[in-house]
Amino acid sequence: MNARQQLTEFTLHHGDCLEMMRSMPDASVDSIVTDPPYGLKFMNKAWDYKVPSVEVWKEALRVLKPGGHLLAFGSARTYHRLVVAIEDAGFEVRDQVMWIYGSGFPKSHNLEGAFEGWGSALKPAHEPICMARKRTAGDQSLAMNMLEYGTGALNIAACRVEPTGESRGRIGEASEDQRYASAGSTNFAAKPGIRGGAPEGRWPANVIHDGSSQVLEAFPDAPGAQAMAAMGGDRRKDQNVYGSMARGSNGMLPRGDAGSAARFFYCAKASRDDRNTGVGGSSTPAVTTNATMREREDADWATRNGNHHPTVKPTKLMEYLCRLVTPPGGIVLDPYMGSGSTGKACMRGGFRFIGIDLDAEYVRIAHERIQCEASTPKQQKLFS
Repeated sequence: MNARQQLTEFTLHHGDCLEMMRSMPDASVDSIVTDPPYGLKFMNKAWDYKVPSVEVWKEALRVLKPGGHLLAFGSARTYHRLVVAIEDAGFEVRDQVMWIYGSGFPKSHNLEGAFEGWGSALKPAHEPICMARKRTAGDQSLAMNMLEYGTGALNIAACRVEPTGESRGRIGEASEDQRYASAGSTNFAAKPGIRGGAPEGRWPANVIHDGSSQVLEAFPDAPGAQAMAAMGGDRRKDQNVYGSMARGSNGMLPRGDAGSAARFFYCAKASRDDRNTGVGGSSTPAVTTNATMREREDADWATRNGNHHPTVKPTKLMEYLCRLVTPPGGIVLDPYMGSGSTGKACMRGGFRFIGIDLDAEYVRIAHERIQCEASTPKQQKLFS
């Protein structure tokens, strides 16, 4: 494959992201959505030895339009280094989005003998995502920046959360979320009221979860956590605090704040189908169910999965994030493209995409996955 493989809706670059971004024009992309190295030496991969430097994020800042957002995944252990570098490059850190899941595998050294039952690590159950923003042009108002560049604000309306935990942005597609709801899970239902969800859906939160039983158990239904809100005019000192707020015959209004973790956007980890569509794979397991971390690291994942990248993010999660920070039809840059999940998400969501990766094999896999998604007829694109 050539160093630069260009198609109608996406452009892939094989090379160092710092050098590649230096060749890009100023203010040429609408958003940056990326899963960069965590600096954990994950599965002994050389590309995961360091978190990106300040210089990388300075170039990212330069190619981003004024008001444009950056969303960058990090790890619990090294997130501080990621965020400090992003902030030192000139970005304004706006928030942290938590992707919470129940399927993490603990990389723990378990002791034996007299210290049996002791270990060296907790089970990983979340990944933080840094939300940062380039300052608006001349520090002008958000509205003026949106008029001039189409960037600066979040697309709340397209990312509101349905009762199933799905985003409002997905149209005409049967989803695993609906199957999840149909299976009997308790989900938030939008209701009128002081604290109830608006009929158009829940306001997107800075929490995303995978719908696993472990996560749902951590966010149980809590219909009684806050009492009914009194409608009468009389006040008393314990009004609007936890506990009883009954006031005789004044009447009560339900707060409508009941619901499970489905009040947050729901997205499972990448399935084998999501990972391998367009690149093939085998049904033969690479490891046994109770395999150790070392066995997982040494397994022949290339035979098991046509896409053998070890840290594939789910397409739906990446589409949701792209939609949140990118104007309709805008350009998304991923300087650490990996196997192309962000690009695949852009094809599904109606965005244009620029991807960069240092590994030629991952660029090849990304090209096949993204091209397959771009060639797949859609029932209805989000931004048609």
